[in-house]
Amino acid sequence: MTATPAGMTYADYLQLDTLLNAQQPLSDLHDEMLFIVIHQTKELWLKQMLHELHLAIAEIDQDRFSPACKAMARMGRIQAVMTLSWDVLATLTPVDYTAFRDVLGTSSGFQSAQFRELEYRLGIKDPAYLQHYAADGAIHTRLRAALDEPSLRDAAHAALARAGFDLGDRSEQAFAAAWLEVYRDADRWFELYQLAEKLVDIDDALASWRHKHVLTVERIIGAKPGTGGSAGASYLRSTLDKRAFPELWSLRTEL
Repeated sequence: MTATPAGMTYADYLQLDTLLNAQQPLSDLHDEMLFIVIHQTKELWLKQMLHELHLAIAEIDQDRFSPACKAMARMGRIQAVMTLSWDVLATLTPVDYTAFRDVLGTSSGFQSAQFRELEYRLGIKDPAYLQHYAADGAIHTRLRAALDEPSLRDAAHAALARAGFDLGDRSEQAFAAAWLEVYRDADRWFELYQLAEKLVDIDDALASWRHKHVLTVERIIGAKPGTGGSAGASYLRSTLDKRAFPELWSLRTEL
């Protein structure tokens, strides 16, 4: 029976029985619990980031830039917390991790559907990742929708077009040229300028998260392959230059 608001307890509202029983170590080793809690927490934060991202896109679509920037600022704070959490995981020594690593089987953070959806909805759209999910499954369907629907990058470009900017052939160079106009007359286009800087904040924070991820992996397993079959740290290093908003980085050279 669902508790009524008047009789709602803290545990009822947060469904703590479900949440706190979701940690099920497969070994009897002390450190496996930390590994589970860190990764479950990251998935919860990814869920919140996607929640904020949907709002930001919807608000930009209506040229309501202030609430969009508020949602993106919250995303940035979440990213900072997620990046700091690597320091907690790094208390796991190579000896500690190796002792229980075999129980992970083929599971890997590489398989995180929420992280892939976040990339797609930001604007980093590589359809090759879909092959890692069953074509007839719910995750594949969700990621296909994220790949096909307008991203945060798309929403920002649409806002530029509504403001009268010529996006030409819609190439990265054309987008950079339009944003360059915004930056060169920031007082006139202050809302778009502010939006652009929030987009850069998100890219910056994501790059920091990736970098810390690489360092943590190298610290714990060195150059070993990842449990899910990825190349481990070398794969992660190959992602460090990914940007959702590359045109906002390239235009800075022209200012």
